[in-house]
Amino acid sequence: MSIQPRLALYAEVMRLHRPIGIYLLLWPTLWAVWLSADGKPSLKIVLIFSLGVVLMRSAGCVINDWADRDFDGHVQRTKDRPIASGRLASREALYLFLFLIACSAALLPFLNLATFYWSLGALALASLYPFMKRFIYLPQLVLGAAFSWAIPMAFVAQNQAPNVLCWLLYAANLVWTVAYDTQYAMADREDDLKIGIKSTAILFGRFDLVIISLLQGLFIMLLALVGYLQHFGMIWATTLGICGGLFMWQYRHCQDRQAQNCTESFLHNHKVGMVIFLGLVLSLVFKV
Repeated sequence: MSIQPRLALYAEVMRLHRPIGIYLLLWPTLWAVWLSADGKPSLKIVLIFSLGVVLMRSAGCVINDWADRDFDGHVQRTKDRPIASGRLASREALYLFLFLIACSAALLPFLNLATFYWSLGALALASLYPFMKRFIYLPQLVLGAAFSWAIPMAFVAQNQAPNVLCWLLYAANLVWTVAYDTQYAMADREDDLKIGIKSTAILFGRFDLVIISLLQGLFIMLLALVGYLQHFGMIWATTLGICGGLFMWQYRHCQDRQAQNCTESFLHNHKVGMVIFLGLVLSLVFKV
């Protein structure tokens, strides 16, 4: 295979054509970058963390598809993925994963030494998550921990010790991740039951939407506490109110539990992350 089709295949297994995972990892990272810098992060930090998000999310997709190579072929949504369909060899996928991890590591010398040590946790969680769905019904919790790990890293990279604000933001993002990834898993629930894959969508059963709503409510409460500690005012309150409205739309949209509607509700969380970021930036600038 010539180089151009090969690169296109790599881009496909990295899911660059579906950037929702990048957005959902990027927004919380930017929340932490801005909050830990009191609204004035350096361009260098923003660029490094943004590039790190793209690389680590891409690496996560590759190792996830490698881990699920014997399962994806039995799921309607994933049967045509490069590894499952045989278009990309498993060994080559592992080489691509290692290359992406190496590229991510190449960013670390531009940050302080403490950030390097924290990055080991990110690598461990990203590598562990794809295998959790075989053993526990809460793999989304591990995904939430992985997707939130950039938050304390952002604090450490800017010479801030992870404080109460950091861990409140971490907890908020973790519960939000469990909520939206449960929506994602609802679309595959029937196939997952057939092949023995575990998920919160299966664990929650008929209470899935209720528990998602409770997690989303907890997410807003935790962010409200962040705003209280930062003395944010009406801008932050309006921001959280808008997010509440977005969550209500998601609830109504996937109430019928149809696969397409559940997926669309999942994708809708990109708007939630963006709204929170804009509200945070404005709150830090205007302090009202």
